[in-house]
Amino acid sequence: MALVTKPTFVYMIVVFMLLVSLCSSEPNTVEAVGYDYTQGRPKGPEQWGKLNPDWKLCSDGKSQSPIDIQTKSVQQDPQLGWLHTEYKPAPAILQNRGHDLAVFWKEDAGKLNINGTDYNLLNCHWHTPSEHKIDGKEYIAELHMVHESSNGERAVIAVLYELVNPDNFLEKLLPFIDIINQDDINLGNVDPSLILFDHEKYYRYIGSLTTPPCTEGVIWTVIKKVQTASVKQIVDLKQAVGGVYTLNARPQQKIEGRTIWDSEVKKASPKDL
Repeated sequence: MALVTKPTFVYMIVVFMLLVSLCSSEPNTVEAVGYDYTQGRPKGPEQWGKLNPDWKLCSDGKSQSPIDIQTKSVQQDPQLGWLHTEYKPAPAILQNRGHDLAVFWKEDAGKLNINGTDYNLLNCHWHTPSEHKIDGKEYIAELHMVHESSNGERAVIAVLYELVNPDNFLEKLLPFIDIINQDDINLGNVDPSLILFDHEKYYRYIGSLTTPPCTEGVIWTVIKKVQTASVKQIVDLKQAVGGVYTLNARPQQKIEGRTIWDSEVKKASPKDL
């Protein structure tokens, strides 16, 4: 008889705890958010573009996110290089937006620089499970760091998570996550640099917001190195949102001929020299 491996056992625990969460928590009001993530429902992701005239891109857009990144199809771009970020502590709040939990910085918390353009950090929020996939693999969660330039263009850094050790940033937020309801919580100064991710190896493509109105032209940076979170952290994130938003990941969208760039320059082997 086959033995259950440790990773499989851990995932089984998470699934069980999430089922308990779904059965015990009060569902959020879908009408308040205007959409949900359950396929086949009247306000599910296939219907987003029909629910509001301003959300038409959710159905008709040709550069939508998230996507399944197929590593065999990516193209190397040596000009991407190091991911330039300059973050600093700033006053922030924790907000339950109904469909997710988000940390909003109320003052200047630093920036991301892409090709000489500064994108100021606005917020970070979580999706469970991950929205992006790598070679078809889904991860337990995904963090989005949303930035905006002075002319309103968006750039998002996506960090993927698997179940192993606790995440330091989430651990500091857990006391607040455990008590949040519909009222914002003042977090005091929050340092975005506590969100750990590799600045060197990542994928880059042009996509969209993954929630309505699904605005396109977003610069996506999907970090290659997967970070870790604990079972408790993931379960607490889900329970804080609850209801039909316990699973809040949009399905993968079609590539539609887009190029996915890889920042990692492969070293030539001796036979190639």
